[in-house]
Amino acid sequence: MVAKLHYEADMAQVDIARKIGVSTATVSRLLQKARALGIVRIEVLDIASPEEMMRELVDVLKLKRAAVIDRPSTSVLGALAGPLGKLLKEENLSPGAVIGFGWGRAVREVLSAGLPKIPGTLAVALNGGMQQAAPHFQINEFVRQAAEQLGGSAHFLHAPYLSSAELREAFLNDPSVRETVSLWDRLDCAIVGIGLPHAINPPEASAATEDEQAIGGAVGDVIRHYVDVDGKILSWDGEERMIAASVEQLRKVPLSVGVAATVEKAPGIVGAVRSGMINALVTDTPTAQAILDFLSTSEA
Repeated sequence: MVAKLHYEADMAQVDIARKIGVSTATVSRLLQKARALGIVRIEVLDIASPEEMMRELVDVLKLKRAAVIDRPSTSVLGALAGPLGKLLKEENLSPGAVIGFGWGRAVREVLSAGLPKIPGTLAVALNGGMQQAAPHFQINEFVRQAAEQLGGSAHFLHAPYLSSAELREAFLNDPSVRETVSLWDRLDCAIVGIGLPHAINPPEASAATEDEQAIGGAVGDVIRHYVDVDGKILSWDGEERMIAASVEQLRKVPLSVGVAATVEKAPGIVGAVRSGMINALVTDTPTAQAILDFLSTSEA
């Protein structure tokens, strides 16, 4: 009772003594006894700094680069724009460098917050679009914003991300589509989000097809390339009809940045890194801690 009043109700020792009719010294002895018996355990948490978390993530995931920020009270994803911009600057991208953009909420929010000026760069869509009004699917608008912010040129992709085999060939034979798609082999940098597993992501949020939702073992995706926790690519019926940068093309990108700040995405982030589709990460401290905890638990 004394321990509960002091540690849970935050009652001072003198008030506890008055309440139960004993001396303050008796209350102190009872609290010491509670600690000695293990009834009360006092733990001092070793809270790692964002810089320490960043270094640990780079080490355990073998990342090329990473940035971790303290979680702000609002606009969490937008707050990732600053560290993302720093990573881009550190890459020393020169005029003519090709920067690819995937879709998703995280990419949308960092673009809304703004990227640094890197004049002469080419902003290119990494996947086709879809007939969805949701703002996080507007890939060509992302490219337009990025080109404007960077001070470069926009290379849109006026084609659906998924169509029939016949239509896919027709789109790929279109000169403007072919020009954009050809840039995927020249990517110097990619900026992508990491999707949630369908089990915790409502269909309307991802607009995934039934075939995509039926994939077993997927912990996340990068532009609809699904992965398990070990980084294995999980194929799905219809994937061959996608118009999107391939897994192999993403693996060759010198700096492929995953942008995410959701603790539930920790397994998906680990899978995406292990797949080789991303080699850099921008996130917040809760997500970084969730990744480290997941790795620690899975390797135990």
